[in-house]
Amino acid sequence: MEFCPKCGAVMFPAKGKFSCQCGYEKDITDKLKDKYNFSEEVESKDNVIFTGDDVSTLPTTRVECPKCGNMEAFWWLQQTRRADESETRFFRCTRCKYTWREYD
Repeated sequence: MEFCPKCGAVMFPAKGKFSCQCGYEKDITDKLKDKYNFSEEVESKDNVIFTGDDVSTLPTTRVECPKCGNMEAFWWLQQTRRADESETRFFRCTRCKYTWREYD
């Protein structure tokens, strides 16, 4: 997985670049192609995780946004490390849409 250095969200490949929802883009170089095995085409047997700005169906919690100080954020858990380690908790501010993560 490639994470955005600006907002911390997962970046996905599209048109020869890793793109983030915040607008940050990173060219996919030969070095990155060797590091990842990916394709922009999705086969019917593949699982697809869709992320976007519409996260209004996610649960919310009372937590302070480090960017704007708002006291409410959407949250979700995602396994980003080995299976024997705990999940990473992600938050997205309900006001400014800033995304950050928290580890246990």
